[in-house]
Amino acid sequence: MAALRVAVAASGGRDSTALLHCTARAAAALGVEVVALHVHHGLMPQADAWLRQVQAQCRRWGVAFSSRTLQTRPPRGASVEAWARGERYRALAEMAQEAQCSIVLLAHHRRDQAETWLLQALRGGGPAGLSAMPRQAEREGLVWARPWLEQPREAIEAYVRRHRLKHVEDESNAESRFARSRLRRDIWPALVQAFPDAEICLTRAASRAQEAAALAVEVAAADLPAVRQGSALRVPPWMALPPARRRNAVRIWLADALQAPVPESLVERLCSDLPQRRAGRWPAPPAELRLYRGLLTVADAPAEAAPASKAGAAAKTDRRQPLVVDLHRPGNFRLAPWGGCLVVRTTETDGAPAGVLRHAVARDREGGESFRAAPGAAARSLKKQYQSRGVPVWDRTGPLLYTAAGELLFVPGLGFEGALRARPGQPQLSLTWVPDTPAPTAGTGRTTGRATRRTTGRATGRRQPGG
Repeated sequence: MAALRVAVAASGGRDSTALLHCTARAAAALGVEVVALHVHHGLMPQADAWLRQVQAQCRRWGVAFSSRTLQTRPPRGASVEAWARGERYRALAEMAQEAQCSIVLLAHHRRDQAETWLLQALRGGGPAGLSAMPRQAEREGLVWARPWLEQPREAIEAYVRRHRLKHVEDESNAESRFARSRLRRDIWPALVQAFPDAEICLTRAASRAQEAAALAVEVAAADLPAVRQGSALRVPPWMALPPARRRNAVRIWLADALQAPVPESLVERLCSDLPQRRAGRWPAPPAELRLYRGLLTVADAPAEAAPASKAGAAAKTDRRQPLVVDLHRPGNFRLAPWGGCLVVRTTETDGAPAGVLRHAVARDREGGESFRAAPGAAARSLKKQYQSRGVPVWDRTGPLLYTAAGELLFVPGLGFEGALRARPGQPQLSLTWVPDTPAPTAGTGRTTGRATRRTTGRATGRRQPGG
């Protein structure tokens, strides 16, 4: 049987050095292997020396060592602290999985927890933020544990002195541009002088917040099944909830749908707007929220248009030129002028014969077009057809397709013209218009991927290889 392995996040600082030393001593008696995980952020000139020091300590203590140097840099305007934290945890997870470790130990202690609670409170955090750091959590198939979260900093300092452990001092901890550094340097000494029990009281407050956050999740779990339709939020039954549960439900629905932190300002706006709106759109980076016919859905955010010159702005008012495209075989066909892709598949119903798709012509909508929803049905305007089908405005994009003879063939969101559909039992193809998806924002961790993986290739209107 393979030996048990435990990983320790080792920056080289006082706390993680003490935890690594302590873990190595305890593990040796239990037959457990220890792996030190070091992340080189590339932000400080001393980082190379820190890596070498941790590596040398691991050799002396008989501990396996793994390191990862970050290859990215903080985006312009982003918080360096937040960027470093996100990239560090991502690198730690990758190294732990590669080393076949199921648990990662972190050296946070009681004062770290108190500081985190205070910072979250100053930022207006709710129960989830005020919960600060959990003693143990499971993410990405790993257990992340903080065994010293209830230990005072003084106990760790005493351990370091007793064992004469060499550790590094990160000068950035004293830089005033970082919020936690300002808290430690300017606020914490005055706080504990005025309130000696501040550290203990704030960590207790974090524990109460953890209980409140867990209760909020349980209440949402009871409320959400009745207000969900697939991945969408049904607004009428949501509005029937009491105000506090309404806010809680939409907050937790958003967190699950966006897979990203939810700004409280967005929760406030939705709780204010939704009862008064029948349709609407709200930015929710990295996505967009859309309300139509009582359903609130999460969609890919529209791509931002590049700034246009005066000549480009004038040209933008001109209609796109018709484009002939051969769609008679299954595949993905990118139409660059319209910013999207036509996906052709075989089908057994509601399709069109391959022959009428051989020399299809893509054109802009001009107005006045009529469409039959089924063979023999009355022709109605596209607007009325969209309304009767419940197709929202943002799903009415894309080019219209005409036959080589000039007959309206296909309308995105509506399908094939009824008079041109294949007969039952006849070989036929289906068409779907898929708008381009903007690339996910760096660092969000959210992969929308609805069309980007399917629409690569030259914008020729011809079938792409591998389609």
